[in-house]
Amino acid sequence: MVRATSHVERLRALGAHLIACDITDREQVTRAISSSSACFVFHLAGLVRVIGTGDYMRVNAGGVETVAQACNEQRDRPVLVLVSSLAAAGPSGRRPTVESNPPVPVSFYGRSKFAGEQMAMQYAYALPITVVRPCVVFGAGDRGMYEVFGPIARSGLHVVGGSGDTRISLVAVADLVECLLLAAEQGERLVPGVSGHGIYFAAAEDVSYFELGMAIARALGKPQPRILRLPGWSMRTIGRFGDAMSQISRRPRWVGSDKIRDVLAGSWTCSSAKARQQLGWSPKATLDDRLGETAQWYRDAHWL
Repeated sequence: MVRATSHVERLRALGAHLIACDITDREQVTRAISSSSACFVFHLAGLVRVIGTGDYMRVNAGGVETVAQACNEQRDRPVLVLVSSLAAAGPSGRRPTVESNPPVPVSFYGRSKFAGEQMAMQYAYALPITVVRPCVVFGAGDRGMYEVFGPIARSGLHVVGGSGDTRISLVAVADLVECLLLAAEQGERLVPGVSGHGIYFAAAEDVSYFELGMAIARALGKPQPRILRLPGWSMRTIGRFGDAMSQISRRPRWVGSDKIRDVLAGSWTCSSAKARQQLGWSPKATLDDRLGETAQWYRDAHWL
């Protein structure tokens, strides 16, 4: 399923059968899933930036309910793999978050992703559902990480907001796909009332914001970048400016107050021990190698 406005040339070239669909339209979603006769449904649709925060709940929670309901109505119910987010769990503090930790999302986005998980839980009595919570995802085609690569490539500048020694977990999209496939085929399923059951974190390595800049510079073949450290008040000002520009242009910006709220909340790390032990999952390459692959894709696509 794709949006009517999506750029689908690469998907068509890969031979995918595409259905234009609004993820919140119950009739469209039910028709698409019924016609597919799918054994597995991967729910990846969601909003990561919006003009009005109400859209987060409408799509990230309401969309999950629509898909789960459609799956539940099939004669042969498929396995539903819900791609959530580390944002649903909230910041980690000093120790990486594990699946059984109580969720404490701090942003509208994070709360909407957690609400989506709760929507899925309502159908877990009858429908096999597994949730995967990726951390920061990067790789070919990703515009979010490009916003970090770009300044380092152009001017050797790495912008760090808040406390630069806070840590984040990252996973390459290729490794995340492997985790999703394993979760679909042999993962735990959600059990209502049982904390953390049927949920997996997908993470490869943890780095500080400073270390991430150094690693990206290496991937680009650049010298050690200059660090521009922005205090919290300036980051919040940038977020408010992004909000204003989104309202004026009626196009959501990559940086807004909600995103800044997550950035300033502290470390965002998670443990993938459960996925490694139960699914046998592990990244197929190091973080440096994956960043190098991403840099090369940006060059080939003429983004850099």
